[in-house]
Amino acid sequence: MRCLSAWFVVLFIATAQAFAQGASEKPWVSLFDGKDLSGWKNNGSEKWVVDDGAILGESTVGKYGYLTAEKTYRDFNLRLRFKCETDGNSGVFTRSRITGESPKTGPDIEGMQVEVDPTRHTGGLYESGGRGWVALPTPEGERAIKPRDWNDLEILAQGNHIITRLNGVQIVDFTDPAPRFTEGVIGLQLHTGGGVKIRFKDIYIQVLGN
Repeated sequence: MRCLSAWFVVLFIATAQAFAQGASEKPWVSLFDGKDLSGWKNNGSEKWVVDDGAILGESTVGKYGYLTAEKTYRDFNLRLRFKCETDGNSGVFTRSRITGESPKTGPDIEGMQVEVDPTRHTGGLYESGGRGWVALPTPEGERAIKPRDWNDLEILAQGNHIITRLNGVQIVDFTDPAPRFTEGVIGLQLHTGGGVKIRFKDIYIQVLGN
């Protein structure tokens, strides 16, 4: 039992160090000022507006919709808050790119998605345009979501290492053996099928490395 406890302490310290590595002197930059969508691009026909200081995403035609940052990023810490006002699938894309658009389903995207869904797997990693699910939450992680309240999401992407935390709970710690996407845009998703309404705010990024 003592050895197991010591192992947990070492794991906790290692995870904290991973989040902090290279970050102590890097500034945090706001990606959303709470007033307008400057610095963002609407891809598709779904609704993205600023409402009460938050980005409101809402399904209107039932296709995929993505709101993507205009800049691209490689290694970073990302923090944001989200609130699911309905059940339905959303997500935060990292190192991604829009590859085209289908008349039937809307924009196509490639990249690593951090899942946002009030019913399952929030904080898990799904590679769109590739392998599908690559890392699912722990049982504790599955219980970390607050379905109709504001949630705090943290994402560390550094090299082939990705860590996600939801409301202070580590969800995944994934070292990618075959990374396909190393740089790209940050994106917010509305999943095809309709019925999704979600808010995002307090979006900050800390670029790591040189």
